[in-house]
Amino acid sequence: MSIFYIYLQLGFEHIIDLTAYDHILFIITLCAVYLFKEWKHVIILVTAFTIGHSITLALASLNFLMINPKLIEFLIPLTIFITAVANILTKKTEYSTTLHRFKYFTALIFGLVHGLGFSNYLKSLLGTQQSIIKPLLAFNLGLEIGQLIIVLAILGMASIMITVLKSKKREWTLVLSGAGLGISLILMFERSGLF
Repeated sequence: MSIFYIYLQLGFEHIIDLTAYDHILFIITLCAVYLFKEWKHVIILVTAFTIGHSITLALASLNFLMINPKLIEFLIPLTIFITAVANILTKKTEYSTTLHRFKYFTALIFGLVHGLGFSNYLKSLLGTQQSIIKPLLAFNLGLEIGQLIIVLAILGMASIMITVLKSKKREWTLVLSGAGLGISLILMFERSGLF
């Protein structure tokens, strides 16, 4: 089995690992306002997130960027919280270019934070490998594939809930965003040392 395939599989398994659900929760919250017919916007959004986490994942893996892991573990649920609050406060359901540009920018910034979270895991895997370019690329590709599967699942569920079961889009958004908000609050309190 090639090094590329091993790291591709590790990236994929890391993003879909239910014990590391904070990253999954972020993707769910990010997609909460979209339907399947808006898949192009979601792909751009998730790609912005991937670009962000790829940058910090590379910088941290190469030891150019070192940030306290406890701070990163707190900031990750904060990104979920902010995304959930933005979803809840945005009542417009029609497309807005300005709003989506803002979302792409925040997804990129939040991707930087999540990349730092991924970096500790990847650094422990890389150990003393001389060249990390191929493993880093493969790991990122595995993460992206996993994220796209999560996105497809969320958009598929949204289609079933809204088209088949006739739920209102706003209610669906509030359920997913409310769950993201509640869980992220718990995670922030736990990771800030308050519990």
